[in-house]
Amino acid sequence: MGNTLGKLFTLTTFGESHGPAIGGIIDGCPAGISIDLEAVQQELDRRKPGQSKITTQRKEADEVVFLSGIFEGVTTGTSIGFQIANTDQRSKDYSHNTDVYRPSHADFTYAKKYGIRDHRGGGRSSARETANWIVGGAIARQIIKDIKITAFTSSVGDISLQNGQDLKDFSQIENNLVRCPDPVIAEKMIALIESIKKSGDTIGGTITCVIKNVPVGLGEPVFNKLHAELGKAMLSLNAVKGFEYGSGFEGTKLKGSEHNDHFNPDGSTKTNLSGGVQGGISNGMDIYFRVAFKPVATLMQKQSTIDSLGNTVEMQGKGRHDPCVVPRAVPIVEALSAMVLADLFLQSKTK
Repeated sequence: MGNTLGKLFTLTTFGESHGPAIGGIIDGCPAGISIDLEAVQQELDRRKPGQSKITTQRKEADEVVFLSGIFEGVTTGTSIGFQIANTDQRSKDYSHNTDVYRPSHADFTYAKKYGIRDHRGGGRSSARETANWIVGGAIARQIIKDIKITAFTSSVGDISLQNGQDLKDFSQIENNLVRCPDPVIAEKMIALIESIKKSGDTIGGTITCVIKNVPVGLGEPVFNKLHAELGKAMLSLNAVKGFEYGSGFEGTKLKGSEHNDHFNPDGSTKTNLSGGVQGGISNGMDIYFRVAFKPVATLMQKQSTIDSLGNTVEMQGKGRHDPCVVPRAVPIVEALSAMVLADLFLQSKTK
């Protein structure tokens, strides 16, 4: 089972949604880096459940405990071990689907692959795992302090920011429940999510990420392209159905003469349809990409499905779930970006 992200800066994780704890080991972090432990916890607080009326009401403190690798606030160069306790599990909420496969979940595929599964919240395949990624990302950020990573909600359902609007003013992102930089659009998104939640349904959306101050030269020209590494990380995130960077799919509508980024004398480009990556390598311009999230698969509505014997049965979701995963996924997108960039940054120092 693939439990590790990265090559030099690596995060290996463990734990299940309803087990006693989750956690991980970070390897490859250089010695002598001062770690702001409060900043790590602040990132966890941005992701944790129960933070607003439009998220799951599971209450987890998500307080990280570091077990090794940090002494008096400074990294020692050894493995950084950490743990996050699970304190608000309600395993009984999943007793109804012990032998039932929830539609569009990992239940069926996991059981067929491994011959066993933890039905309590999805076990290892649960998005609870992503709290570990936040810790890894928060440490990674402190290796690449000059690089600024900002993600935000750019659409929910059919409500979205206008083209280009999502790359300008970031000051309002943390001032609303949905983490959208436009307060007016944010209120419309919140109203839609509340309406969807009342009906027992769910809704998807997109997150845009902008990365500034990236040095030239991160990434490789063949299989370790910068955008490919970012794409792999984002597509590892639960509920993600798509990744596009730079001009993305809209770029297919342009002619080459319209799409090329022409150089300025200093090596910067007049436009940035490349999204900060050319030939798989960062060119010093802002990196920007979008990540598409499907509607959460657990519905508070009756659905037809099958059980482990292949019988058709009817089921209805129970428990506490996000009606829209996008707002809480914003810090996770940032964390994954930070780990990818820290890994590539350290790789560049070995050349």
